[in-house]
Amino acid sequence: MLPLLRLAATGEVRVRDCIESIAREFNLSDEELSETLPSGKQTRFANRVHWAKTYLSQAGLLERTGRGRFKATARGVSVLRDNPSQLDNDFLSRFSEFRDFRTRRSVVGDVDTMAEPIGNAGVVATPEELIDQSFNEITNELRASLLDRIMSASPAFFEKVIVDLLLRMGYGGSRSDAGRRIGRSGDGGIDGVINEDPLGLDVVYLQAKRYAAANQVTPDQLRGFAGSLLQRGATKGVFVTTSRFTEQAKDFARTIKQQRIVLIDGDELTKLLVKHGVGVRTERTLELRKVDLDYFDEEQDET
Repeated sequence: MLPLLRLAATGEVRVRDCIESIAREFNLSDEELSETLPSGKQTRFANRVHWAKTYLSQAGLLERTGRGRFKATARGVSVLRDNPSQLDNDFLSRFSEFRDFRTRRSVVGDVDTMAEPIGNAGVVATPEELIDQSFNEITNELRASLLDRIMSASPAFFEKVIVDLLLRMGYGGSRSDAGRRIGRSGDGGIDGVINEDPLGLDVVYLQAKRYAAANQVTPDQLRGFAGSLLQRGATKGVFVTTSRFTEQAKDFARTIKQQRIVLIDGDELTKLLVKHGVGVRTERTLELRKVDLDYFDEEQDET
C-alpha cells in the first residue's frame, strides 16, 4: 500500500505502471512476477496491487482521475507527510470511510480478508487468494475422503471407479464395453483391457493395486506388468495404485524401452476423480464478477 500511495502522490498514475514500478522497488524476479492465481487469469502480484488500490481508495487516500488512472488525495498526501513505516488495515481503520467499507462487507457476509496472514512472511492475502486457499483446503479434504472410501470398498468397486474414470477421460466405447474388459483379475498380471478410442483401434492394458499407503509399488511389480504387455505384443499400459510408487519404480517406468507405462498413484487418482467428476458432486457454484469498464466508458458512447 505504501509504495502505491507514494507513486500516486507524484501525480496521475496508471495501475499498470505502478505494478511495474513497485515490482522494481521490491526487486522481484521474473518467476515471482509470473506467478498466477490458481484461476490463471491474473498474476498474484498484480492482484495484490489492485486490491491495495481498492483499500486505499476506500480510505479516501486515492481518487480516480480517469479510466485506469488515479492520484493521491489531499488526505493521502497528508498521510505521507507523517512518514509512516507501513500502511495496513489497522492504519486505514482510523478513517471512517474505511471503517464503513469494512462494515458493509461484514453485512453481506464477507470478512476482513486483507488482515489475514499468508505463510510465514506475514504477507496479507487478497480476497481471491483466500478463496483459492479455502477451495484448496476443501478439495484436499475431499480427495482424502475419496481415498478412504475406495480403501473401505470392495475390490470390484475399485474396478468400477477406474472404469468410470477412464470413460469420463474419453477411453472406451461405452460402460458395458469397458466393464467387460475390466475385471480380468489374475490374467497373467493384467487386470483389464480398455479401448484407447471408441472404435477399439488400439487398446491399453491395465493393472490396478488397492494398497495401503505404507505398501508401495516396487520395480519388480512393474517388470512383471511390462513382461505381460510384452507377451501380448502391447506397447501401452496403465498401472493404478491407491498407494505410491517407489522412486526406483518411477525410474523403471521412465527408462523402459519396449512399452510406455503410465503410473497413477493415489494422489493422482484422486485428482483425476475430482477433475472429471467421478464419485463427487457439485455442492455449489460461485461466480465472480468484475466491473465492465467498457460499459462505463462515456467517451466511447459519445463517439
